[in-house]
Amino acid sequence: MFRTSLAATALVMTGLPAMAHETGIDRIAAFFEGADIVSGPSEVECTLSGGATTSCFQITVRPNPPDYTPGPWCPTNIADDAEKGGIWFLDGKAVEVDGDFIANLAETYGDTEWQLFDKDTGEIRFTGTLEACEAAARPDVDPDYQNYCVQCQPEYLPEDASVTYVIPMHPEPADEPQPTQMGSGVALNGVRLDGPAPLDAILGAHTIAPFDDCGGHVNTHVGYHYHAVTDCLEGGQATVDAGAGTLAEHGGQIGIAMDGHPIFAHLMADGSEPADLDACFGHEAEGLPYHYHAGAAGSNQILGCLKAQTGCTLEEEGGTCDASRRRGPPPR
Repeated sequence: MFRTSLAATALVMTGLPAMAHETGIDRIAAFFEGADIVSGPSEVECTLSGGATTSCFQITVRPNPPDYTPGPWCPTNIADDAEKGGIWFLDGKAVEVDGDFIANLAETYGDTEWQLFDKDTGEIRFTGTLEACEAAARPDVDPDYQNYCVQCQPEYLPEDASVTYVIPMHPEPADEPQPTQMGSGVALNGVRLDGPAPLDAILGAHTIAPFDDCGGHVNTHVGYHYHAVTDCLEGGQATVDAGAGTLAEHGGQIGIAMDGHPIFAHLMADGSEPADLDACFGHEAEGLPYHYHAGAAGSNQILGCLKAQTGCTLEEEGGTCDASRRRGPPPR
């Protein structure tokens, strides 16, 4: 169902622990080796969401996965097969957005107002310009774009579009779990791991905004980003100390959360569910410090919450992170 990363063999580092002489920044640089990096990672001072002043790593990346081309999202005709569209979240599962899915939306959601296609030709209405994308993807969907399949293309972004992440080198305890609405973290390929997509708002306007088979789509604020982790992300060199066997068992590290904790694949390497996860989808394991496991692809939750104080997503390279008083660009 989902694509496998074309550069997976280049990113997978067998889960061996970092060499003793490596610094934290060395490990982070190795982890993001496959990302489209503009600058960094470098160590900077930062203020986290709970007010802690500490050391963070700062990295500026382009929101482009270097090893595959994002898309497709919307099929163009109800006769199209799954190769022409992406995926959607339905009843906790990731389902194919093919022509048949679009044709049966009224039945799927029990609402006769759904009608995204021309009954005579089978042609599907989809957003095909920047202006249409912006009008349909905003929280209050333009009435002219209700009953549309919504897709924004990477080429709608400026060529120099980038995102700067400032994330604590070492997690700082929080008084209470932090929400993920402003983002869960960043994947090893430099793509944003976002919070939940606003499904109720999207469906309420009789629109569908599919994700590609890798769980990503585009908005004009943060570019291409993930709302699901699929098998397109395979674990790279870990940023934490652990035995090679323990790391391999946990399915590989696929990202770093905004609070500095590592994010591992949804399933263990043997295909089993990780045990004893908390509400944030995290746990400690023998030989491995606290870490998260990404949620199931159709759950619309990469992480349930963030256990520690969070850093920043900055709109401009070189900015200063004070997450106690400001946050980054809004998710969509």
